Amino acid sequence: MKKFKVLGSGCTKCINTAKLIEKIAKDNEIEVFVEKVTDLETIMNYGVMSTPGVVMDEKVVHSGGVPTTESIKKWFDL
Repeated sequence: MKKFKVLGSGCTKCINTAKLIEKIAKDNEIEVFVEKVTDLETIMNYGVMSTPGVVMDEKVVHSGGVPTTESIKKWFDL
């Protein structure tokens, strides 16, 4: 199971990012856990200055804007 954290204030882009990760995982029968992190200190500890940020298995893989479908598929090795 891949674990994701979507870092951000809970804005529309953050919500859409989480939904997109979950949709692509479901469409490809991949089990994921997506956690939404809104705590500013936690976000800063990851070094993310532009949200939404995405952390996969404790590694920052994206920051600033909703990631593309192609980017997310690469995280899943699709």
